[in-house]
Parts: sequence; structure tokens; C-alpha cells
Amino acid sequence: MERANLRTIVLASASPRRKELLHKLNIPVYTIPANIDEATTIDCPGKRVEELSIRKAEAIYTRIQMNAQERQRFEKSIIVGADTIVVKNAQVLGKPASPQEAIEMLTLLSGDVHEVYSGIAMIDCLTKARLTAHRRTKVTFRSLTKQQIERYVNTREPMDKAGAYGIQGLGAFFVDSIEGCYFNVVGLSLSLFGKMITKFGVEVV
Repeated sequence: MERANLRTIVLASASPRRKELLHKLNIPVYTIPANIDEATTIDCPGKRVEELSIRKAEAIYTRIQMNAQERQRFEKSIIVGADTIVVKNAQVLGKPASPQEAIEMLTLLSGDVHEVYSGIAMIDCLTKARLTAHRRTKVTFRSLTKQQIERYVNTREPMDKAGAYGIQGLGAFFVDSIEGCYFNVVGLSLSLFGKMITKFGVEVV
């Protein structure tokens, strides 16, 4: 197995939360956001996040291969794509498009259980090998008042997060309990990431 410091990660995401999580592993991380069309007809939540994750990774892999300078710079890199959705009663909740939609999402989640799915895709620039996987975490919200929801939405924290809340921020005050990986709810399961990257011959610990 190679030590992680012999490889670098290219994160196909603009998410500062995912970048922060990967920095915990002491692996050099470069961010190149993948601006893809995220429309999909896939209903299965696990397959959905895996499909969007690999599409993001593929977009950046193609970009790198088409640029000689980037191809040389990232020739030993592993490209990582990720996607997160919240599912409640078979309804997929992505990022809210407006404050009103955020209020509607949080009202739906209040006082009940929902599921968070996060997918991870990896492409090894050295071998062209590809790998996808996902994790599911169950989250229970306490009952929220209309005023609590509106105050939270007014902080703007929910606006760039699936399901309109951030468990690593003020949204943590709404979470009564979780069953599964906490980091999966943040947006990237570190345990799953570590398991996947070892298949590319890299150990992070």
C-alpha cells in the first residue's frame, strides 16, 4: 500500500464541508467544481447519488485529460465526486431553490425520521479505474415551531444544503438522534471514503 501523501485528491465539488472533511485525512486536496446538469430519472436514492457522483468525477476527469498542463499536474491524482440527498416519504429533497422552499422542507422534516444518502465516486488518473458507493444515515428531527424554522432560514445556512439544514451548524439543534455515519449527513462518509481509497492501493492511516 502507498502512503496517502504520495497521491493527491481532486475534489469535483465546490462544497467547503467536503473539502474540510478530506483535509482531516492529511491528503493534499485540490478543488475543481463540476458544473454538471444534475437532472436524473433514477428513483432509487442510493443509485441516484452514485450516478450523480460519477458524473461529477467524469466531468473533471475529461477536463483534465483535455488539458496537457492539468494532465501532467494531476497524473497521480484520484478524482472524487460526491452527492448528497435527503429522502422523506420517498420524496427527494435537494438544495432549496428559495427561502420558502427551505421552510417547506424543514416543516416536512419536523418531528419525524428521514434518510440522508451520500454517494462517492472515485477515478484513478493513473489506472483509469472507477469505483462508486454510497451510505445511508437515518436522522430524527425534534418537533419545530414555525418561528424556529423561519429564524433558521433567515440565517441563510440552509440555502446550500440538501434538505435545507446543516448538521454541522445551527441545524444540529434540530437533530434529536442519528442512526449511522454522522459525516455522511455532513456530505461525505469518511469511513466509506477510507474503505474505497484502499482499493486504489492508498492507506490514509
